[in-house]
Amino acid sequence: MDRLRRKTVSALFATPAVMAMGTRTASAQGTYPTRAVTFIVPQAAAGSTDTVARLTAQRLGLALGQQVVVENRPGAGGIIGADLVAKAQPNGYTLLVAGTGIVAINPFLYKNISYDPVRSFKPVALIAYSTDVLVVNPAVPVKTLEELVALARAHPGEIKYASAGNGTSPHLTAELFQQVTQTRLMGVPYKGSTPAVVATVSGETSMMFTGIASSIGHIKSGRLRPISVSSAERSPALPDVPTARESGLPQFEVNYWIGLLAPAGTPDDVIEILNSNVNKMLALPEVREKFASVGIEPVGGSASDFADLIRKDLELWGKTIAASNIKGD
Repeated sequence: MDRLRRKTVSALFATPAVMAMGTRTASAQGTYPTRAVTFIVPQAAAGSTDTVARLTAQRLGLALGQQVVVENRPGAGGIIGADLVAKAQPNGYTLLVAGTGIVAINPFLYKNISYDPVRSFKPVALIAYSTDVLVVNPAVPVKTLEELVALARAHPGEIKYASAGNGTSPHLTAELFQQVTQTRLMGVPYKGSTPAVVATVSGETSMMFTGIASSIGHIKSGRLRPISVSSAERSPALPDVPTARESGLPQFEVNYWIGLLAPAGTPDDVIEILNSNVNKMLALPEVREKFASVGIEPVGGSASDFADLIRKDLELWGKTIAASNIKGD
C-alpha cells in the first residue's frame, strides 16, 4: 500500500495548467473520444460509488472534450451492471465505476457470477478509498478499540452489530474484525446502510462498521461514538479518531476502494488517455476537498498499480469469506 501511495504523489500535485496540456496531448494521439462516454455504476444513486462516479464524470468530460454520462444499473449485488460492462465493446465508451465489493468480493459470494474479476476487465485507475469507521451507540461503555475488544471477549455472542446486509462491506469488515481479534459478535443484517445506522443510533444494535459519509452527521451530533477508522491513516473527515494500528491492532487494516475499469481488450492507448486524465483530475483542490468532506480519499496511480491492488484484495476477501462461510443472498 505504501508503494502505491508513493507512486501517486507526482500525479496528485499536477496543476490545472498541466491538466489542460494533457488534454491537448490526448486529443493529438488519436480519435478517442469522438462521442459521449458512459460510466456504468452497478449501484443505486446517492451512494459513495455514485457520488465518486458523478464528480469524476463531470471533470473527466471537461478534460476529454466529450460528455461523460453516468448510468445507474443496480441489482443482484452489482452483478447486473458489472456484467453489462464485461460484455460491452472494448472501445473505451462503456466503462465501469465500481468498488471492492463488485470486483473482489462478489466472486466469492455467488456461485454463478457472470463475469471474471480479472479476465473480464482491464483496470484503468484507482479513483479513491472509502474509509469505514467503527461506531458504537453512546450507551455502550467503551471509548477505545481496546475496551471494545475486551468487552466482546467478556460477552461472546452477545454484542449486536448492524450491517447493510449479508455480504456487504460492513458485514465483511465485521467478520474480519472478529477473526483478527478472536471475538464473537451477533450480526444483524439490514436492507442498506441507512437502516443499519438508524438501528445503531437507536440502540437496537450496539455497533457497526460503516462508511464515514453515512455516519458523520450522527457522529458530530453525538448520537454515535466513533472508536476507530479501518484505514492505514487517519481520515481528514475524522482527524481525532485513531486508526486500528494506533489502537494496538496493526493487523486490522481495510481500505474499500472505488475505481474505473474497462472491458477486457480495450486498447492500451485508450487506457493511458483515461488514466492520465483521471490522475490530473484528482489533483484539483476542489475535487480533493469535495471527496474529503464525505470521508473519501482521492488516490490515483497507474493502471498496473490498480491491478496489483485488485489481486491483493481478491486474496484477502477470498480468505475472509471462506473462513466465515458466508454465501450471497
